[in-house]
Amino acid sequence: MTEPKYQILERINSPEELKQLSTEELRTYCEELRRYIIEACSVNPGHLASSLGTVELATALHYVFSTPEDKIVWDVGHQTYPHKIITGRREAFLTQRKKGGISGFPRMDESEYDAFGGGHASVSISAAFGMAKAAELQGLKQHIVAVIGDGAMTGGLAFEGLNNAGASRKTDLLVILNDNNIAIDHATGALKSYLVKITSSHHYNRLKQRVWAVLSHLPALQRFLQKAGTATKQVLLHNSNLFESLNFRYFGPIDGHNLPELVRTLRALKQVKGPKLLHVLTTKGKGYTPAEQDQTTWHAPGCYNAETGERIGSVHKADRYQDVFGQTMIDLAKEDQRVVGITAAMPSGCGLQQMMQQMPDRAFDVGIAEGHAVTFAAGLAASGMIPYCAIYSTFMQRAYDNVIHDVAIQNLPVVFCLDRGGLVGEDGATHHGTFDMAAYAAIPSLTIAAPRNELELRNMMYTAKEAGTPYMIRYPRGTGEGVAWRNEPFSLIPTGRGEELRAGERVAVLSIGTTAHAVGKALDRAAEKGIRGAHYDLRFVKPLDTALLDEVAARYERLITVEDGSLRGGVGEAVTAYLHEKGYQGEIIRLGIPDRWIRHGTPQELHKECGFDAESIYEAICK
Repeated sequence: MTEPKYQILERINSPEELKQLSTEELRTYCEELRRYIIEACSVNPGHLASSLGTVELATALHYVFSTPEDKIVWDVGHQTYPHKIITGRREAFLTQRKKGGISGFPRMDESEYDAFGGGHASVSISAAFGMAKAAELQGLKQHIVAVIGDGAMTGGLAFEGLNNAGASRKTDLLVILNDNNIAIDHATGALKSYLVKITSSHHYNRLKQRVWAVLSHLPALQRFLQKAGTATKQVLLHNSNLFESLNFRYFGPIDGHNLPELVRTLRALKQVKGPKLLHVLTTKGKGYTPAEQDQTTWHAPGCYNAETGERIGSVHKADRYQDVFGQTMIDLAKEDQRVVGITAAMPSGCGLQQMMQQMPDRAFDVGIAEGHAVTFAAGLAASGMIPYCAIYSTFMQRAYDNVIHDVAIQNLPVVFCLDRGGLVGEDGATHHGTFDMAAYAAIPSLTIAAPRNELELRNMMYTAKEAGTPYMIRYPRGTGEGVAWRNEPFSLIPTGRGEELRAGERVAVLSIGTTAHAVGKALDRAAEKGIRGAHYDLRFVKPLDTALLDEVAARYERLITVEDGSLRGGVGEAVTAYLHEKGYQGEIIRLGIPDRWIRHGTPQELHKECGFDAESIYEAICK
């Protein structure tokens, strides 16, 4: 009889069952859990390296605490694969990030063990403090834990949470700093240096040993904390600990892969009242050599051979938009010394790493701090520089006030390059770039452009530099259409001017951005049926090309707008409002993202679900 592939993993379906394991069995469970994640993600890609680093931590947390009554808030949520599998989703994990399957992030509507959603960074401490305060007010005996890692502690919201929670000395809250010295790319900033100093300090190691010796005897722990804790740390360190300064009792650092030590420490900390922080050291990609050696690539590696580590990638026939951005930044910077680049912890994701390597003094990674990135850019612009601020559309939502107050009102020449505009696919609702066109179109003095191909992105970046006013360019994730752009001379694009791509009769389609390609396919198919539709690329969300709209209204009795963005407040709504104001009597059909949350799936599946894939556009043309 063949033995099961996993001796322990396959019989553990809940934290309660996990608690029945011995220490030795728990260690074997972690080995099997890690192997399961590696094998599952090899054929169904996801965020691998971060979750490999939290196997022991997630196991220890569910082993010690009584979840779901006790609450664990994960930050960032892509660290939660072990947590999901432990909490009864082992089989469902094979569907993660697939349409109709479970999410790659915590979702409150997916499991009672997912205490809080966590697609964006730095939210855990604020949310967990809210839960802890609610438990206190309601007289509940709950333990609330915030696990913050993968660079999320660099976000301003994390410090706001620490500041507020530290002032509430009676509220029980445990913050676990999962310190792996990396976000998606390598960590940056003064906090990184501070944590390295703590980790490498022999003073802290001596202090740690003393603290944990006391922890083995709980009454002594209470006396030690009350009488000697902060004073001893200050004497040994010769200065104040950052977290102690915020009224958090600091413990650590400890090895986040030493399961017995984790369990022993967490059990002891359950007895410690008030706000406290445990500093845990982990390795991103732990237990899988390729992921440990190249943590950035293996953050989300796609498909791979689990045995050899060979990545199995599709061959791209065209360049990615992030590559167009990255090379164009270098070309612009060579021509103009005022050009600088800024990213918020995503240099490889947005393509700025090329400039950071070639021009390190003119490219800045500010960490997970989008609001700061925008205001930092505003300061540069106010002093004569031309900053290009590259941020994913979904993350740019956190800097909305900075765009308005610090850039637009002052009419400063900051260029915002919004990567991942539109439906991004498997990461789901927290990561879709749904709202940018609708949200930012309301801001005076801000130009918003959307290229339909690689060359247009290059030329819009050049046009933005020459404009001398606030400028936003939004473009999607993934590859372009194979349009030649490298080494092409720069060309100005007239602001607010669209372009006729093909003439037609009776029906015209107005697209924005890369939706033009699905429109082209739909029109080709319609032409085979004898329907000659026209096609116009608006190119600008704001200002709209009203002269073009007047022309279209005069020539066509049916209009269709197509956008990879929110229909409510979007481009189609703006076109409709303008034409109705002008007295247009024809039919207008608007295709785009409806007013509801769109979950995860491939972009192609989601475009079809939302009704603006080539088939849906074709049906609207032929209606």
